[in-house]
Amino acid sequence: MAETPAQRFAKIPSSSKILLLALMLVLIGAAYYSLLHSGLTEEIEAAQQTKSRLEGELAQAKSLQRQFLKLREELEARKVIDQQNLRILPKDAEIATMLQELNRIAEISGLAINLVEPKPESASTFYYKIPVTMELRGRYHQLAKFFYNVSRLQRAINMENITLSEPKVQGEDLVLRVGVLATTFRRKDA
Repeated sequence: MAETPAQRFAKIPSSSKILLLALMLVLIGAAYYSLLHSGLTEEIEAAQQTKSRLEGELAQAKSLQRQFLKLREELEARKVIDQQNLRILPKDAEIATMLQELNRIAEISGLAINLVEPKPESASTFYYKIPVTMELRGRYHQLAKFFYNVSRLQRAINMENITLSEPKVQGEDLVLRVGVLATTFRRKDA
């Protein structure tokens, strides 16, 4: 009768069986490594490289975002400053607006405006001068209040060549005639 494979295996010495088991484990391990593990290792390495690249891009994007926010804040601050500068030194002459403001301040101060005579503008290096000759009449304290309020205007207005004349006593008050050259400015186009 012929021997079955199980009987033949039983006759093999134990050391050969252990060697055969070790060989089978090595073959199974090699097959596992080559089929499953090496593919996963490559995918993990590729994913780690992608992660490193994306982290670098994220750090760069955050840096650009911080720089953008800083520049945007600086731009907003410059816009505010430019708006303030436009109030002080407008692009257009806006003489009518200036004269309305001076008339309003004169009325508040209690002065009478007798003469308003705009003069031609003259060019300077960075701006144009726009002179206006004015003649006012009122008490000394009213004049002081007028000049003080003009100095508080946002627009730059110089009061030059102030002449006090024709003092007249009216009741208990001394009324003066004041000649003044009110000079305002406008910016030159860049």
